[in-house]
Amino acid sequence: MTRGRADVNPKKRLITWIIVLVFCCGCFYAYTRSRGSSALEYGSKSLRKFGSSYWRGDEDNTDTSTKHEEDADDGFIPKSFPVCDDRHSEIIPCLDRNLIYQTRLKLDLSVPIKWPKSRDQIWKANIPHTHLATEKSDQNWMVVKGDKVVFPGGGTHFHYGADKYLASMANMLNFPKNSMNNEGNVRTVFDAGCGVASFGGYLLAYDILTMSLAPNDVHENQIQFALERGIPAYLGVLGTKRLPYPSRSFELAHCSRCRIDWLQRNGILLLELDRILRPGGYFAYSSPEAYAQDEEDLRIFRAMSAFVERMCWKIAVKRDQTVIWVKPLTNDCYMQREPGTQPPMCRSDDDPDLVHRSKGSALAPWPARLTTPPPRLADLGYSDDMFIKDTELWQRRVEHYWTVFGQNLESDTFRNVMDMKANLGSFAAALSNKEVWVMNVVPEDGPNTLKIVYDRGLLGSVHNWCESYSTYPRTYDLIHAWTVFSDIERRGCSIVDLLLEMDRILRPKGYIIYNDKRSIAEVIKKYLGALHWESVAISDSQLVEQDEDNVVFIIQKKMWLTSESLKDSE
Repeated sequence: MTRGRADVNPKKRLITWIIVLVFCCGCFYAYTRSRGSSALEYGSKSLRKFGSSYWRGDEDNTDTSTKHEEDADDGFIPKSFPVCDDRHSEIIPCLDRNLIYQTRLKLDLSVPIKWPKSRDQIWKANIPHTHLATEKSDQNWMVVKGDKVVFPGGGTHFHYGADKYLASMANMLNFPKNSMNNEGNVRTVFDAGCGVASFGGYLLAYDILTMSLAPNDVHENQIQFALERGIPAYLGVLGTKRLPYPSRSFELAHCSRCRIDWLQRNGILLLELDRILRPGGYFAYSSPEAYAQDEEDLRIFRAMSAFVERMCWKIAVKRDQTVIWVKPLTNDCYMQREPGTQPPMCRSDDDPDLVHRSKGSALAPWPARLTTPPPRLADLGYSDDMFIKDTELWQRRVEHYWTVFGQNLESDTFRNVMDMKANLGSFAAALSNKEVWVMNVVPEDGPNTLKIVYDRGLLGSVHNWCESYSTYPRTYDLIHAWTVFSDIERRGCSIVDLLLEMDRILRPKGYIIYNDKRSIAEVIKKYLGALHWESVAISDSQLVEQDEDNVVFIIQKKMWLTSESLKDSE
C-alpha cells in the first residue's frame, strides 16, 4: 500500500507542474500580445488578415463591427512592417499569394526618367532584366547602353521601327494622311502579346490610347518595361476567362507574332476579340500564318479565315506580312446566317452588354468623345444631364486637388495614374490636358460603368480591392482613392492590407490623393511612419461640395532603404 502510494505522488506532482507551466506561458503570451509592437509580431497579425482578404476574398467576413481596423482600436500601431528581401522586390501577390510583406526598394533604384523621354529610355537599375536585349537583338526591342536601357522602337514584325509599321498600316486602310487616328475615329486599341509595348508607345503620338497586354511568361517583365516607359499596359492573358474589359471597347485589335493559338477551344479567343471590338473595328494580324507558304501556316490561315468569315468578319486588306479583318457595322450578316452555323450567336437572355447593336457604336470622334454623353449611358440608368454634371463636378474636384498640392507639383510630376474607383471616368477626363494616362479601375461588385469609360476614349479594368492588383511593384506615380476605403471597410476587408498594396504599386516619391471619411484618414495617419509615407497636405472636401465628413488628404511615398539593404551594399 505504502509503495503504491509513493508511485502515484510523483505523477501528481508532474501534472501539477505542467499545469503551472502552461498557466505561466499563457500569462506571458497574453502580456506580449498586449505590449508587443515589433514588426515581426505585426507580420503574424497581418498574415491572418491577409488570409481573409486575399485568400478567401470578403465572402467569409461580413462583420463590420471591426471599424477602422481592430489594431487601431486596441492601440496597436506598428513602427514598421516586415519587408521582403531582394529576391521578392518584384513580387506580384496575385501570382504568389504566400508573399505579402512590404516590398523593399532596391539600393540603386532611381526616380524614373520623365515622360516623354521615358518612351525611349529607362534606368537599367530599375528593371535589371536585360536578357530580352540579347534574345531579341535582331528585332530591336531594346538595347543596353551604359546605365540605361534604350528602346529603338522595334518589334518582332517591325524591326525598322513602330513608326514606319504604323504608317504602313494606315496606308493599307486608306486612312487620311496615313494617320492611324483616322480623323479621331480610332482612339482605343488593344495589343495582344505586346512585348515591351513599342506599338502602343508610338500610337500615343496619334492621340491613341493602347491597352498593351502580355502575360508573365518566358518573356517576363514585358509589362514592367512598358509601365516604366510610361506606356499604358496590363499584366494578363487571353484565356478561358473574359478579359476585364467591357464589350465594344476598342476600334482596333493588334497581334504582331503574339504567339497565340487563335483556333484553340473552338475559336474562343477570336470570339473574345469580337466581343471587345466595336462594330466596324479592325483586327490587324502580322504573323507567318498571314504570309508564309508552307503547308502548316497555310492550313492555319485557311482555318482562321473560315472561322472569322462565319463570325461575319471580312478581309479589309492583305499586304506583305499583314492581314486586317474588319467587323461588320450592322446586324445584317448575323441575321442571314444559316441555322446551326458555328460559332453560335449569344443567347437573347445574355448580358445586354454583350448583345450586337444594329447601329454601330455611334460614338463621337476624339476628342469630342471625351465629353459627349455616350449612347450606353441609358443601359445604366444615367441621363445625359447626369453625365454632364458629373464631368463638371470632377473638373472642380481636380482643380481643388491641384490647389491642395500647391508648389509640390511640376508639369512632369505624374505620368502613370490610377483611379481606384473611376465611376464614369470623369477624374481621368479632368486630366486630359496633362501629359498623363489613367488606369480607370471599376469595382467588380458595382454598376458596369467601365463601358462608359471606354466609350469616352479612356482605358480601364475591373477589380476587387479586397485583392491585389495585377501589376508589378512601383508602376504608378499617382493613385487616386475616392471613397475606396469606405467601401473596403463596409465589405469587412482590411484597410491595412489595402495600404500595403497601394505602397507596392506606388513609385518612390509618388503621391496618393485620398478623398474619403475624415475618421479613416485619422487612422491612416497612424500608419504613415511604418509605411515610410509622409503627409503633404490636407483639406476639407466641403470647399468643393457639401460634405463635412470627407477630407482631401495628400500623401507622398518616400525614397527609403532598410538597414538590411545598407548592410548588403557594404
